Amino acid sequence: MIEFEIKDMSCGHCVGVVTQTVKLVDPDAKVEIDLGARKVKIESDEDRSAFVEALTGAGYPAT
Repeated sequence: MIEFEIKDMSCGHCVGVVTQTVKLVDPDAKVEIDLGARKVKIESDEDRSAFVEALTGAGYPAT
C-alpha cells in the first residue's frame, strides 16, 4: 500500500484528476481517497516514484 498526502486536493474535481492520474500509471490500481484529510492510498505493484512523478505533473504534488 502506497500512501500520499496531497495538500492541493480540495474538491471533487481534484479527486477525479488524482484518480485518473493514478490509473494512467497503473490501470489496475485500487485508489482510496480521503478528501477531508487530503490523503490518497494506492494499492499497486508500481513504484511509488512513478506515482509521485505523474501526480506532480498533473499539478498535485504528493508527499
